[in-house]
Amino acid sequence: MKNPIEERSYLLNRRAFLAKGSVGIGAAALSSLLGTGLIGCNAGSSTMSPSSLLSKNSGMLSNLHFAPKAKRVIYLFQSGGPSQLELFDYKPLLSKLRGQELPESIRGGQRLTGMTSGQSSFPLADSLYSFDQYGQSGTWLSELLPYTSNIVDDICMVKSMYTEAINHDPAVTFFQTGSQQPGRPAIGSWLSYGLGSENENLPGFCVLLSRGTGRPFGQPLYSRLWGNGFLHSLHQGVQFRSGKDPVLYLNNPEGMNKVSRRNMLDRVAQLNQLQYEEQGDPEIQSRISQYEMAYKMQTSVPGLMDISDEPDHIYKMYGPEATQPGTFASNCLLARRLAEKDVRFIQLYHMGWDHHDNLPSAVKNQAHDVDQASAALIMDLKQRGMLEDTLVIWGGEFGRTNYSQGILTDNNYGRDHHPRCFTIWMAGGGIKPGMVYGETDDFGYNITKDPVHVHDFQATMLHLLGIDHEKLTYKYQGRRFRLTDVHGKVMNDLLA
Repeated sequence: MKNPIEERSYLLNRRAFLAKGSVGIGAAALSSLLGTGLIGCNAGSSTMSPSSLLSKNSGMLSNLHFAPKAKRVIYLFQSGGPSQLELFDYKPLLSKLRGQELPESIRGGQRLTGMTSGQSSFPLADSLYSFDQYGQSGTWLSELLPYTSNIVDDICMVKSMYTEAINHDPAVTFFQTGSQQPGRPAIGSWLSYGLGSENENLPGFCVLLSRGTGRPFGQPLYSRLWGNGFLHSLHQGVQFRSGKDPVLYLNNPEGMNKVSRRNMLDRVAQLNQLQYEEQGDPEIQSRISQYEMAYKMQTSVPGLMDISDEPDHIYKMYGPEATQPGTFASNCLLARRLAEKDVRFIQLYHMGWDHHDNLPSAVKNQAHDVDQASAALIMDLKQRGMLEDTLVIWGGEFGRTNYSQGILTDNNYGRDHHPRCFTIWMAGGGIKPGMVYGETDDFGYNITKDPVHVHDFQATMLHLLGIDHEKLTYKYQGRRFRLTDVHGKVMNDLLA
């Protein structure tokens, strides 16, 4: 009978010839073909060992490419596609032409979703809500956003965003990962990989979810949107929940105390280290780091999530829902607390913006969910001196059509997906304040000035963090991948 331990050793040896190709003769041969740097993991000219690669306090970029304006990002993603025509992009011509057909010369043969491609009529629909100008910048804004009107001189509104995706899942995936196809790393994972973390007791990439009242059962979100893709699992986003266990499986099981947990982790780490020395798989180091992070978070997370120490004027600023865990307002307040702890990338998702019908009532409810808290976050960061190095982003995956989906009535209509032009806003972190960038035509259907592609937006965001988007790369399956895929340019006009 064969010795099972000896047989396992033979299997490992056969497997190890390829698995350990990053050292010795394998490294010499492959590096001559693929260039210098750690095989499979290369950012710019940076070369790091697996141990340093997985350090929580350092990233793959040994030096930043530019002087950074932002240290961290808070991304308020509005899932479902907010209607720019009800919120930001004032189009009085639509009121004059209400009910008339969208001219074919304006539509220009654009493809439509399956939800409106069969319509025989495309009646133009204006917003039922009034617009006015606010701030020294004179920015046009809907009556649905009274609190945002108070911060228009602190934000940069980009009205000329456009994307290639026309349906939710590929469109959200495109914004979050740079590709319409699933499997790529999320923005926060790229930043964790490139820049590392500044807080050893919290993940560098944290995620908070809330569900709006505009469409309480709207488009779903999937955890792969904050996944690490082909990067090491150390860089995946960690979701914080509103229940008694903010992070799943963080607490000790019944019967295990802190000392026992520490002893267990030490022994497991020793076993994992032996396995790493034998097999050379960096994911084993990731596993060790994740166990350690979970242990540290047992102490750091409860204090972070307990907002009872916030003064009354802060609750008043964020609104009454700030005390209700799981709401957008509560998550905005938690985002500020995470930013104070130097978390690198804080991702908020607010669902419910997919308004194919009953839009006037649904968008009003949805705007009410986010308006006060979004503005409060900007004011709160500003009063703490944190806005100047915190980049805040607000926006969804695409906009809505200027024509009605379904029947247009005097007080009701819907809008289909519209990737050709929509609005987002940004603030802080080196963005020029009090600015409206880009223009759309009088129909709100096409961009007429200064278009901004999704990859342009991503390139600009990375630039503000001190990163050349073409140099933050990861070699996977023989190709160097990056967040902006194969194109994208920094929008210098947006920079302060």
